[in-house]
Amino acid sequence: MSFGLYSLGFAIVIAGLIYAAYLLHMPAHWILVGAVVLLGLGILTGVKATRQKDPVD
Repeated sequence: MSFGLYSLGFAIVIAGLIYAAYLLHMPAHWILVGAVVLLGLGILTGVKATRQKDPVD
């Protein structure tokens, strides 16, 4: 559940940055590259932040 909330929040941030880049008239291919990089970064940080620790035996 917390990963879903983290992903939703990160998607909102990415959407805002895409809109800002569009308003600044950046080329579409750079907007796409930035979005893909941020999506990958969001997945990595989301998994790291919400991962359950392995139990110690």
